[in-house]
Amino acid sequence: MLLLSGRNREMAGNASAPGITVAERLLAVVGAFDARHRSLTLTDLARRAGLAVPTAHRLVGELVAGGALERRGDGRYVIGRLLWEAGLLAPVSGRLTEVAEPFLSDIYAATLATVHLAVRDGDQVLYVQRLAGRASVPIVSTVGSRLPMHCTGVGKVLLAYAPDDVRARVLGNLPKITPRTITSARVLDGQLVRIRREGVAVTAEEMSIGACSLAVPVVQSSDQSVAAAIGVVVPSLKRDRQRLIGALQVAARGIGRLL
Repeated sequence: MLLLSGRNREMAGNASAPGITVAERLLAVVGAFDARHRSLTLTDLARRAGLAVPTAHRLVGELVAGGALERRGDGRYVIGRLLWEAGLLAPVSGRLTEVAEPFLSDIYAATLATVHLAVRDGDQVLYVQRLAGRASVPIVSTVGSRLPMHCTGVGKVLLAYAPDDVRARVLGNLPKITPRTITSARVLDGQLVRIRREGVAVTAEEMSIGACSLAVPVVQSSDQSVAAAIGVVVPSLKRDRQRLIGALQVAARGIGRLL
C-alpha cells in the first residue's frame, strides 16, 4: 500500500501544511496497514501515518463511516469491506489469481505442499496467492505479505528476470535472515544466471529453518515476459524434486498461455 515519504508524512501531521491534500492524508491512513500491522490503535495509526492524533481521529471516523475501515470491539481499527472488495479488482490479484487458481489447486492436491503465486513489487516479492494445509511446512509468508527476494524461491525467480537496476540494488544489500541465507553477491548472481538458463530456483532454509523451496517463472506466451512466479515449499528437496519441478512447469505453462 502507498506510504508517504518521511518529509511528506511529517507535513501531513500538520493540517495547515501547504501542498498536503486531504486525499494524501487519507492515503497515509490506509497505507499505515500492512501484512504485519493488520489492526492498529488510533495512536499507532496516527504515528505510522505521520498524522497528529486529532487529524487521524477525524479521518479515521470518516473512513469508518464510509466502510473503508472497521472499528473492532477492542477499539482497534482494521481494513473494511469497501477496501477489501476494491482490492480484489486490482489486476495483480484479479486476472492473475483467477487464471492461476485451478493450476495452484492441482499442485497442492498432488503434493500437499505450500504453494505460492508471487509477483515483484519494487525490490521485494509480493505474495498474491497461497495454498497450505495442516501438513504444510510452517513458514512466514501470507497473502499480501512482502519478503526479500534473495532468500525465497519465488523471489529468486523474479530477481533473475528483473531489470538490471533492481538486481544491482538487491545484490548490494543481502541481509542474513537465517544461518543459511546467501549473503554473497557473487554466489547469488551465479544462481540467478543458472535460473535464467534452467528456469528453476532453489532455496534451502534460507528464509525459514526447516523449509526448502522450488520455483519457476510464469512466462506470458504473448510477449515472453515473466508475469509472476509459482513455487512450492517442502521440508526437504531430497525426494520428489523432479516430480515437483515437473508439476510447477506444467502449471506455469498453462497459466502463461491463458494470460
